[in-house]
Order: sequence, then structure tokens, then C-alpha cells
Amino acid sequence: MHVVKSDRPADKAERYLEVEQEILAVLEGEPNLTARMATVACLLNDAFETYFWTGFYVVDPDKRDELVVGPYQGTLGCLRIAFGRGVCGAAAATGRTQLVKDVHAFPGHIACDSRSNSEIVVPVIDESGRLIAVFDVDSTEFGAFDEVDQAALERLMRKVFAAG
Repeated sequence: MHVVKSDRPADKAERYLEVEQEILAVLEGEPNLTARMATVACLLNDAFETYFWTGFYVVDPDKRDELVVGPYQGTLGCLRIAFGRGVCGAAAATGRTQLVKDVHAFPGHIACDSRSNSEIVVPVIDESGRLIAVFDVDSTEFGAFDEVDQAALERLMRKVFAAG
């Protein structure tokens, strides 16, 4: 199944369910973390027109307080982000999703690409309850993400990474 891009608000929750089913079907039996992350980034980026940069920042195993860029779709991403720095670092440090309607108003925002105007970052927790990454989506539109995105992305990260 291939999800057609459309960003009508009434269809968003349904589209998330469709792409979630597609992701889970593709990943069935795949244990490799990089392959799982690459597939999630690719299929979500392809499913939503508002997704400008879509991908993962992975906890560096050698520096447990730093994220390093992982699989993503989009323009050049920042290579490393310290916990507590910017939107991704805030999600990593707090363990809570960051839903930012205007990144320019976010204290300490890191502008990896100046075209980004809104962002959602979801912590990725493994089956043992350990933070392994954050999932980051940027949009060129202000206010592109809402509670529908948050609920769907949090659910998908649990299904793909905590159960896998």
C-alpha cells in the first residue's frame, strides 16, 4: 500500500493510521535499528507534504549526553546536538515530545536549515525504557504540527522501537 500525500486536516489521523500499517508491514521481522529508522523516515516523509526534514538523532553510545544524526530524509541536518540544546536536545533531556509551532520563538533553537519554521520531536524509547534517539520532523510552514501529529508519532515510535 502506498499513502498518497495530502495535508487536509480531516484526513491527517486516518493517513497516520494508513502509513503506520504500511511501516509495520514493511518492518515485520526486521531487527536492524538503522533499517527500521530509515524506513520510518522515508515512509513518513513521503506521506505528508508538510514534512520538510524527517529523521532521527541517535544517542551517541560514547557520549550519552549527545545526539548524532541518524537516518533521515531532507536537506543537510546538524551532525551533533547536545542534550538540552534546541528542540531535539530538549526532547532528549526531558524525555517528552516537543511540539513547536514557531521554532524562531523557541529558546536556543538550532537552525540547521533556515527554512524550518515549525517542528515536532518525539523521544524514541527502546523495550528496556532507555532513550535511544529522538524522531524529528521540521516543516517550512508555521504551526504545521498539532496534537494529532503528536499522538500518532508517539504511538508509532512505541510500536516500532519499544515492541521491536
